[in-house]
Amino acid sequence: MTKRVVVVGGGFAGLYLAKSLANRSVAVTVIDRNNHHLFQPLLYQIATAALAPGSIASPIRSILNQARNVEVLLAEVIGTDLDANRVRLADGSAVDYDYLVLAPGARHCYFGKPEWEELAPGLKSLEDALEIRRRVLTAFELAEREVDPVARRRLLTFVVIGGGPTGVELAGALAEIRRYALRRDFRRIDSRDASVLLLEGGPRLLPSYPAVLSDRAKEALRHLGVDVRTETMVTGVEPGYVHAADWRIPAATVIWAAGNAASPLLESLGAPQDRQGRVLVGPDCSVPGRPNVFVIGDAAAFEHQPGGTLPGICPVAIQMGQYAAAAIEADLAGKPRRPFRYRDKGQLAVIGRGRGVADIGRFETAGFTAWLLWVFVHIFFLIGFRNRVVVMFEWAWSYLTFQRGARLITGVWRAAGR
Repeated sequence: MTKRVVVVGGGFAGLYLAKSLANRSVAVTVIDRNNHHLFQPLLYQIATAALAPGSIASPIRSILNQARNVEVLLAEVIGTDLDANRVRLADGSAVDYDYLVLAPGARHCYFGKPEWEELAPGLKSLEDALEIRRRVLTAFELAEREVDPVARRRLLTFVVIGGGPTGVELAGALAEIRRYALRRDFRRIDSRDASVLLLEGGPRLLPSYPAVLSDRAKEALRHLGVDVRTETMVTGVEPGYVHAADWRIPAATVIWAAGNAASPLLESLGAPQDRQGRVLVGPDCSVPGRPNVFVIGDAAAFEHQPGGTLPGICPVAIQMGQYAAAAIEADLAGKPRRPFRYRDKGQLAVIGRGRGVADIGRFETAGFTAWLLWVFVHIFFLIGFRNRVVVMFEWAWSYLTFQRGARLITGVWRAAGR
């Protein structure tokens, strides 16, 4: 009898698992509440008007349409029944499995302050990116009409909370928008008067990078005019203001890039979790005591070294997805599973135009070389030939003209504090 593998989540981990099992002797069901796979590393470019949403997203069905043994369901999984080998869907139905692979990704973490989310959106989905883009561009539009200089200054102040890769890349992109892309668009304001602040609670930016690259990132941001404040813990967010280190910052637009939490779906497993809600998986990425249930990607807390777990980044998710597929095939072939071994391919971050930092094994660099590496790596991992061509064209056009081609405001939004 053909075994059924149910995959929850169409991100990097779930997608690469499904692709690895394509046209094999198993039936694969991919369940996701969105119909598209999203290239999350470039979400900040949607938020800062560099790319259009369709450039970094592809329908999951289209990606897997050549795999005759794979079906895709648009649905939301709300719980699991491990004893019955079944997942429960939001519409009241259920899907049975022989193997279950949970890759539901992560969400924003506001450290016990969920009320901050409305005022300081995070960046995990296309909807988040479009909301941030709307707020950023609308702030300039409202500033153009504002006659009160104090209110105008608040509208033209942008605060990014969190100095990890997302925060650093967002801050750099916002600084470039005000310096280049919008410089000639307004008559009553000068977009270059806008302020971008990056607040990090820890002692340095990019804490997972070598200290020298953290310093280079800070230097690059300051060259762009970003006000970088480390050891500055945010203690409050209210309409029109951010509280940090006894400092009340007037700011209409606040973006959250400070923390992640695993999907609440994982609680239904009844398995041990870490402080972020990730499941503490075994050496084969399975739930302890449940060898037919895997947790991979951002949802997994996999011990990489004593006292440390693998980060929630794209290469980790891809390798875990491919590994889980190989483990399932080994089971079906009656062979023992090999433990998961992560091959560290390094980390990259970009800081505006022509600047980046790269930490790849013993190779550390910053500046234009790191930026070029970042460009080629991200083009390589994009799903779909069309998306690669479109993104390459948009980046080339933006680099040559200093413009951003997706500066559309959709929906209605009023600036915070108005």
